[in-house]
Amino acid sequence: MRAFSLVDNIISEVDQSLRTIFATAPTTERPYPAKDISEAAPLTDDEKKLSAQLMRINHAGEIAAQGLYRGQALTAKRNDIREQMQRSAMEENDHLNWCETRIKELDSHKSFFNPVWYVGSFSIGAAAGLVGDKWSLGFVKETEDQVVRHLESHINKLPANDLPAMTILQKMKEDEQHHADVAVQAGSATLPWPIRKITMPLTAKVMTTLSRHI
Repeated sequence: MRAFSLVDNIISEVDQSLRTIFATAPTTERPYPAKDISEAAPLTDDEKKLSAQLMRINHAGEIAAQGLYRGQALTAKRNDIREQMQRSAMEENDHLNWCETRIKELDSHKSFFNPVWYVGSFSIGAAAGLVGDKWSLGFVKETEDQVVRHLESHINKLPANDLPAMTILQKMKEDEQHHADVAVQAGSATLPWPIRKITMPLTAKVMTTLSRHI
């Protein structure tokens, strides 16, 4: 089996980033959760707008998650950690495509800032991997904990009739909690308080605010 060089890996990551941002990223075997689920009643224009905004934010979050995991996988020290990150990235691609499908169903658009979210998150993930696997896993744990809380808030904000979006977000929430649990089992370290309570929430606030409208 051929061993990939650093240049090979960089080319692969460039290809992956383009697929993630501009095309359909490779996914797992799992189907679209809302395939056979309909709205409880037709959404009003305002309800469609709200659902689209929330799903656009979640889609942007999945773009960022994809960048984070791909960056961490690139610089991971242990092979098992690298494989874990790559599998998580594939599952995040499921989320990415599910959100995009629902956005299209709502006749809306993805965030125009997605390339920025991907590049920024990839850089953070790669840096975390370089520091060490336990810190990289700690970053996963804290990120996923915040995403779970974020998804819970969106489920509560969605129009009651938007059962497809609720189904998608509920499944995403289960997956994100699983990713956090796996990171702990693999030996994650607890990130410093300023990163957990200031830097990460502030970054998330900027991303969600911009993605909601643009």
